[in-house]
Amino acid sequence: MPDTWITRAETGADIPAVRQILLTAFPTALEADLVDALRADETAWIEGLSLVAAEPGGDLAGYALLTRCHIGDHPALCLAPCAVRPERQRTGAGSAVIRAALRAAEERGEFHVVVLGHPAYYPRFGFTRASTHGIGVTFDVPDEALMALTLDAGHPLPSGTVRYAAPFGI
Repeated sequence: MPDTWITRAETGADIPAVRQILLTAFPTALEADLVDALRADETAWIEGLSLVAAEPGGDLAGYALLTRCHIGDHPALCLAPCAVRPERQRTGAGSAVIRAALRAAEERGEFHVVVLGHPAYYPRFGFTRASTHGIGVTFDVPDEALMALTLDAGHPLPSGTVRYAAPFGI
């Protein structure tokens, strides 16, 4: 397994492999179907913010997606889903592709990212509890699971309710 992953934006040729990563990483097809629906949503999909982690030989191992959401009236990004093939988990592929996605967002001039995820995992990327910034959602989640990040200290996180893209169904 590589010490360094090759991270890059997804290409059209990667779509079947990305779907396979999602199908193997999650117990149902919900996340794979969500990504397909997000690709078709012109208001959510942002070209270049669907990233993969590849082994030196080219086989894809990890995936991270950032799509448009809003915090109140402020544009933001939602990090979801993130996945790594089960046999490549705990090898750094997930961290590599998430870091690459956040860099790509910053390079595109994006400022804010939210994630609903494991509270022991995402703080390593700079995410903090969203509620401390006055950010919430309209559904029940553990407070520590909703996290937010600013990509530019000159643009502090806004407060408000997260509005996800329609394919999320929330």
